[in-house]
Amino acid sequence: MRLEPIADPSPMRRVLPVVIALAATVILAGFLALVSGSDPMAVLGLIVKGAVGSKFAALETLNRATPLIFTGLAIAVAFRARLWNIGAEAQLYAGALVTVLLGTGALPLPAPVLIPVMALGAIVAGAAMLVGPALLKLRLGVDEVVTTLLLNFVMLLFISMLLEGPLKDPMGMGWPKSAPLLKEARLPRIVSGLRLHWGFGLALIAALAVWLLDRHTVAGFEMRAVGAGETAARFAGIRVPRVVIRTAVLSGGLAALAGFSEVAGLKGNLTLDLSPGYGYTGIVVAMLAGLNPLGVVLSALFVAAIFVGADSMSRAAGVPTYIADMLLAFALLAMVLALTMTRYRLRRA
Repeated sequence: MRLEPIADPSPMRRVLPVVIALAATVILAGFLALVSGSDPMAVLGLIVKGAVGSKFAALETLNRATPLIFTGLAIAVAFRARLWNIGAEAQLYAGALVTVLLGTGALPLPAPVLIPVMALGAIVAGAAMLVGPALLKLRLGVDEVVTTLLLNFVMLLFISMLLEGPLKDPMGMGWPKSAPLLKEARLPRIVSGLRLHWGFGLALIAALAVWLLDRHTVAGFEMRAVGAGETAARFAGIRVPRVVIRTAVLSGGLAALAGFSEVAGLKGNLTLDLSPGYGYTGIVVAMLAGLNPLGVVLSALFVAAIFVGADSMSRAAGVPTYIADMLLAFALLAMVLALTMTRYRLRRA
């Protein structure tokens, strides 16, 4: 058997494999629940109830989706231009670090000015974390997968050193965490009394802006052209190094906004466990969305719902939360296969 490209897939061809992939993911969830000794339908019901079964649950899902939207957008932008950014975790922490440095009293500014300055500083820090590997790729041919991945560990060790030293909160009773942000540096809540903050609104605006950039600007076309074929892009007169650097700035800045939103909107300070792997999960989010910026929002909501629902289900049914990790891994594999089958058909050799 061989794979034969489909020149113009029909709407049914585009939709059906994706529906089958999602159905297979649900079936697997039921099978895992059965293996763990629980009722599959009850477990699935608890996941749905824990994710969207109440106002509090739904807002927590949106809260968890906020950093995933930012990291998913960062990965989607980079991967579409074939810049393999595996360092969104480092860029997230770079943004969080700058947010703490600026938001704990270094800049005595009112909230309407301080918050945008913090966000801009975070973007610059995240962009710098990816521009370096991009320059190494362009100048020396160094594989950016290796450099961006290693920077994740470098940044975590650097944050750990700071939290045990100059950034350690003297009032933190010995815990390795930074001093809390000023009240003026905190993002306001969308719903009073609940944890959902305006970082979620910023994430939606970022997704729309990236989609408009990708589809309706020359810069977006150049990024897609370089991703489709660097040699052809050079032949067409596109300055590939400039496009790669531009992509690095945008991707790193988006990932850094995840750190900014988590610190300024949710946590209020910097800790080493600020991110439970949002940078890596962003790869799953972007791939599930097919690298579509608007699809990233839906994909992030889906992944966040699984995580929040699995936490609730684990407490209610005594089922391990590792089921959520297995579901995400299978969902990614199934979606990659589904996207392949929308563009190719099997033919007898």
